[in-house]
Amino acid sequence: MNAGGPYLALETSTTVGSVAVGDGPGDAVELTLGVDARHSESLLVAVDFALRSAGVQVSELRGVVVGGGPGSFTGVRVAGATAKGIVHALGIPLYAVSSLMALAAGVGGGERPVVPLLDARGERVYAACYRFPGFDRVEVLSAPAATTLDEVLAELEAGRSLRAVYVGDGAVRHRSRIESAGGVVAPAPWSYPRASFLLWLCARDPASFRVAHAASWEPEYIRAWAPQGTN
Repeated sequence: MNAGGPYLALETSTTVGSVAVGDGPGDAVELTLGVDARHSESLLVAVDFALRSAGVQVSELRGVVVGGGPGSFTGVRVAGATAKGIVHALGIPLYAVSSLMALAAGVGGGERPVVPLLDARGERVYAACYRFPGFDRVEVLSAPAATTLDEVLAELEAGRSLRAVYVGDGAVRHRSRIESAGGVVAPAPWSYPRASFLLWLCARDPASFRVAHAASWEPEYIRAWAPQGTN
């Protein structure tokens, strides 16, 4: 990302989506898509409203940052397709940031690890582990993966996730088991990745998030379980 934006960010990997316009959480206009909204129907309406609220013309955008998953297959696909369409039409760069990283960034800071957990039904979760030392960089301790709560708790009980904070709708759903194992669960209001944190992360290391070929880029769906219906 170049200085002097503005940039558009789209995040619809969970039931609560969001759109942001700006350069980061501190100066972004952010709009939340409610849990009852269909992202496929509401996303472009939200983009238009966010741009108008920020006083930004579409032609002024310098790039689009998308939450690249994992998460809801439909939700991730909607944001990805919308982002690709916008950058193609405007001839601007596309940036893709892990939705799990954006979720962790909402509570991250210092040396304490943050484990984002997105609910994938039953005992299944999408998980990763990050640290945000100095609030100005990100360390990836465990890359995003499709796993189970038992495997996450095994890491905790073995001490490899000692002092970690667990965040996300998966953490809230399984709060009692995580806390019984000695983990700390972040409050429910932080349970969803936010578009403004996509902007914040991308601004700190744009080269690592820039998509080289936007037309052929695909979200990070991550499917490693035996089929048990669709998400």
